[in-house]
Amino acid sequence: MSEPNIAADQLRLLIERIERLEEEKKGIADDIRDVYGEAKATGWDVKTMRAIIRLRKMEKHDRLEAEALLETYKAALGLE
Repeated sequence: MSEPNIAADQLRLLIERIERLEEEKKGIADDIRDVYGEAKATGWDVKTMRAIIRLRKMEKHDRLEAEALLETYKAALGLE
């Protein structure tokens, strides 16, 4: 097999892997959407759940910093 054929085969395999992963990602996104729908149907506030998930992804220091900044902004705007 010549070098161009090997490179083309390698490229094709990489593209196919990416395509499979994109399909899996779509499936997971659909599953997540279903879970949010289930949560909403049972009375949970989905917007708040998304905010909690976003906070849980953050490092503790970053989360505390963001919360402090939010409190500062709220106080400056008279929302406290």
